[in-house]
Amino acid sequence: MDNGYFKLATHSLPKNTQVFQFLQNLPEKVTMASPAIDVMTDLRRVKAVTVSSDLSIDSALQKMISEGVRLLLVTASDGAVIGAITAHDILGEKPIRLISQEHIPHSEIQVAHVMTPRNQLEALDMEDVYQASVGDVVEVLREARRQHALVLDRSTETTGPLVRGIFSITQIGKQLGMEIQATGRVQSFAEMEAWLIHGEMGMSSAVVS
Repeated sequence: MDNGYFKLATHSLPKNTQVFQFLQNLPEKVTMASPAIDVMTDLRRVKAVTVSSDLSIDSALQKMISEGVRLLLVTASDGAVIGAITAHDILGEKPIRLISQEHIPHSEIQVAHVMTPRNQLEALDMEDVYQASVGDVVEVLREARRQHALVLDRSTETTGPLVRGIFSITQIGKQLGMEIQATGRVQSFAEMEAWLIHGEMGMSSAVVS
Protein backbone atom coordinates (compact mmCIF):
# COMPACT_ATOMS: atom_id res chain seq x y z
CA MET A 1 0.00 0.00 0.00
CA ASP A 2 1.39 3.37 -1.03
CA ASN A 3 1.53 5.63 2.03
CA GLY A 4 3.18 8.52 0.22
CA TYR A 5 6.63 7.98 1.74
CA PHE A 6 9.75 7.44 -0.37
CA LYS A 7 11.17 3.96 0.20
CA LEU A 8 14.77 4.30 1.37
CA ALA A 9 17.13 1.45 0.51
CA THR A 10 19.40 -0.02 3.18
CA HIS A 11 22.94 -1.27 2.59
CA SER A 12 25.51 -3.26 4.52
CA LEU A 13 28.57 -1.27 5.60
CA PRO A 14 31.46 -1.69 3.14
CA LYS A 15 34.87 -2.79 4.39
CA ASN A 16 37.10 0.04 5.71
CA THR A 17 34.12 2.34 6.37
CA GLN A 18 35.21 5.19 8.64
CA VAL A 19 33.46 7.83 10.72
CA PHE A 20 33.02 11.27 9.17
CA GLN A 21 35.41 13.77 10.75
CA PHE A 22 35.31 17.52 11.02
CA LEU A 23 37.82 18.78 8.47
CA GLN A 24 39.27 22.17 7.71
CA ASN A 25 41.71 22.38 4.87
CA LEU A 26 43.81 25.45 5.65
CA PRO A 27 46.30 26.54 2.98
CA GLU A 28 49.66 24.86 3.47
CA LYS A 29 51.55 28.10 2.84
CA VAL A 30 50.58 31.70 3.49
CA THR A 31 52.27 35.09 3.63
CA MET A 32 51.81 38.02 5.98
CA ALA A 33 49.57 39.56 3.30
CA SER A 34 47.27 36.52 3.08
CA PRO A 35 43.72 36.81 4.46
CA ALA A 36 43.59 36.19 8.20
CA ILE A 37 40.81 33.65 7.68
CA ASP A 38 43.42 31.40 6.01
CA VAL A 39 45.12 30.78 9.38
CA MET A 40 42.07 30.68 11.66
CA THR A 41 40.81 27.42 13.11
CA ASP A 42 37.12 27.68 12.20
CA LEU A 43 34.96 26.01 14.84
CA ARG A 44 32.20 25.53 12.28
CA ARG A 45 34.53 23.05 10.57
CA VAL A 46 36.69 21.79 13.44
CA LYS A 47 35.18 20.53 16.67
CA ALA A 48 36.04 22.71 19.66
CA VAL A 49 37.95 20.94 22.43
CA THR A 50 36.46 21.82 25.81
CA VAL A 51 36.94 20.89 29.46
CA SER A 52 35.15 21.52 32.73
CA SER A 53 36.68 23.76 35.37
CA ASP A 54 36.89 20.96 37.95
CA LEU A 55 39.14 18.77 35.80
CA SER A 56 42.68 18.24 37.11
CA ILE A 57 45.43 20.05 35.23
CA ASP A 58 47.13 16.71 34.52
CA SER A 59 43.96 15.46 32.82
CA ALA A 60 43.65 18.74 30.92
CA LEU A 61 47.23 18.44 29.69
CA GLN A 62 46.62 14.84 28.63
CA LYS A 63 43.59 16.01 26.65
CA MET A 64 45.71 18.66 24.92
CA ILE A 65 48.22 16.00 23.91
CA SER A 66 45.60 13.55 22.65
CA GLU A 67 43.77 16.27 20.69
CA GLY A 68 46.95 17.94 19.39
CA VAL A 69 46.08 21.38 20.77
CA ARG A 70 47.61 23.79 23.29
CA LEU A 71 44.42 25.63 24.25
CA LEU A 72 41.17 24.30 25.71
CA LEU A 73 37.97 26.25 26.15
CA VAL A 74 36.52 25.86 29.64
CA THR A 75 32.75 25.49 29.65
CA ALA A 76 29.98 25.26 32.23
CA SER A 77 27.36 22.51 32.26
CA ASP A 78 25.11 24.61 30.00
CA GLY A 79 27.88 25.04 27.42
CA ALA A 80 28.67 28.65 28.27
CA VAL A 81 32.33 29.59 27.98
CA ILE A 82 33.71 30.47 31.42
CA GLY A 83 37.41 30.62 30.56
CA ALA A 84 40.34 29.16 28.66
CA ILE A 85 43.41 27.20 29.68
CA THR A 86 46.67 26.83 27.75
CA ALA A 87 49.67 24.55 28.01
CA HIS A 88 51.59 27.56 29.30
CA ASP A 89 49.11 27.89 32.18
CA ILE A 90 49.81 24.29 33.18
CA LEU A 91 53.55 24.13 32.51
CA GLY A 92 54.34 27.65 33.68
CA GLU A 93 54.60 29.27 37.10
CA LYS A 94 50.92 29.21 38.13
CA PRO A 95 50.95 25.65 39.57
CA ILE A 96 54.27 26.35 41.33
CA ARG A 97 52.77 29.38 43.09
CA LEU A 98 49.70 27.41 44.14
CA ILE A 99 51.87 24.70 45.67
CA SER A 100 54.33 27.02 47.42
CA GLN A 101 52.04 29.86 48.47
CA GLU A 102 48.64 28.24 48.96
CA HIS A 103 49.90 24.74 49.80
CA ILE A 104 47.58 23.05 47.31
CA PRO A 105 48.92 19.57 46.42
CA HIS A 106 49.75 19.18 42.75
CA SER A 107 47.22 16.37 42.38
CA GLU A 108 44.44 18.69 43.58
CA ILE A 109 45.16 21.59 41.22
CA GLN A 110 42.18 22.00 38.91
CA VAL A 111 41.62 23.85 35.66
CA ALA A 112 39.75 26.55 37.61
CA HIS A 113 42.91 27.36 39.59
CA VAL A 114 45.06 28.29 36.58
CA MET A 115 42.70 29.12 33.70
CA THR A 116 42.09 32.63 32.39
CA PRO A 117 38.48 33.46 33.36
CA ARG A 118 36.02 34.72 30.78
CA ASN A 119 36.05 38.32 32.03
CA GLN A 120 39.81 38.48 31.40
CA LEU A 121 39.70 36.96 27.91
CA GLU A 122 39.92 39.25 24.91
CA ALA A 123 38.57 38.26 21.52
CA LEU A 124 38.67 39.54 17.97
CA ASP A 125 35.44 40.20 16.09
CA MET A 126 34.67 37.90 13.16
CA GLU A 127 33.65 40.83 10.98
CA ASP A 128 37.07 42.42 11.55
CA VAL A 129 38.85 39.13 10.84
CA TYR A 130 37.22 38.97 7.40
CA GLN A 131 38.96 42.27 6.58
CA ALA A 132 42.32 41.47 8.23
CA SER A 133 45.57 39.95 7.01
CA VAL A 134 47.79 37.32 8.60
CA GLY A 135 50.22 40.10 9.49
CA ASP A 136 47.48 41.96 11.33
CA VAL A 137 46.80 38.92 13.52
CA VAL A 138 50.49 38.32 14.20
CA GLU A 139 50.84 41.94 15.32
CA VAL A 140 47.87 41.61 17.68
CA LEU A 141 49.36 38.47 19.25
CA ARG A 142 52.77 40.10 19.61
CA GLU A 143 51.36 43.24 21.20
CA ALA A 144 49.26 41.20 23.62
CA ARG A 145 52.18 38.80 24.24
CA ARG A 146 49.84 35.87 23.74
CA GLN A 147 50.07 32.62 21.81
CA HIS A 148 46.34 32.42 21.06
CA ALA A 149 43.43 34.68 20.19
CA LEU A 150 39.74 33.83 20.20
CA VAL A 151 37.37 35.06 17.51
CA LEU A 152 33.81 36.03 18.44
CA ASP A 153 30.84 35.79 16.06
CA ARG A 154 28.06 38.19 17.02
CA SER A 155 25.96 37.64 13.90
CA THR A 156 23.91 34.75 15.30
CA GLU A 157 20.27 35.65 15.88
CA THR A 158 19.06 32.64 17.86
CA THR A 159 21.82 32.62 20.47
CA GLY A 160 24.22 35.03 22.07
CA PRO A 161 27.80 35.59 20.85
CA LEU A 162 29.67 32.43 19.87
CA VAL A 163 33.37 31.60 19.89
CA ARG A 164 33.73 31.05 16.16
CA GLY A 165 37.47 30.60 15.77
CA ILE A 166 40.91 30.40 17.31
CA PHE A 167 44.22 31.83 16.13
CA SER A 168 47.36 30.01 17.24
CA ILE A 169 50.83 31.51 16.91
CA THR A 170 52.18 27.99 16.36
CA GLN A 171 49.75 27.25 13.52
CA ILE A 172 50.41 30.62 11.90
CA GLY A 173 54.17 30.05 12.07
CA LYS A 174 53.77 26.61 10.53
CA GLN A 175 51.84 28.01 7.58
CA LEU A 176 54.27 30.92 7.19
CA GLY A 177 57.22 28.52 7.31
CA MET A 178 58.88 30.45 10.12
CA GLU A 179 58.95 30.49 13.92
CA ILE A 180 57.02 33.31 15.54
CA GLN A 181 57.49 34.17 19.20
CA ALA A 182 54.78 36.15 20.95
CA THR A 183 56.02 35.48 24.46
CA GLY A 184 58.04 32.79 26.16
CA ARG A 185 58.65 29.50 24.40
CA VAL A 186 56.04 27.22 22.88
CA GLN A 187 56.12 23.77 24.46
CA SER A 188 56.37 20.77 22.16
CA PHE A 189 53.99 17.87 22.69
CA ALA A 190 56.99 15.72 23.62
CA GLU A 191 57.78 18.15 26.45
CA MET A 192 54.15 18.08 27.55
CA GLU A 193 54.19 14.28 27.66
CA ALA A 194 57.48 14.28 29.60
CA TRP A 195 55.93 16.63 32.17
CA LEU A 196 53.05 14.20 32.67
CA ILE A 197 55.41 11.24 33.04
CA HIS A 198 57.71 12.90 35.57
CA GLY A 199 54.88 14.67 37.35
CA GLU A 200 55.42 17.05 40.23
CA MET A 201 59.08 16.06 40.65
CA GLY A 202 59.91 17.44 37.24
CA MET A 203 57.92 20.64 37.48
CA SER A 204 60.84 22.94 38.09
CA SER A 205 62.57 21.88 34.89
CA ALA A 206 59.36 22.26 32.91
CA VAL A 207 58.63 25.83 33.95
CA VAL A 208 58.89 28.30 31.10
CA SER A 209 58.83 32.06 31.04
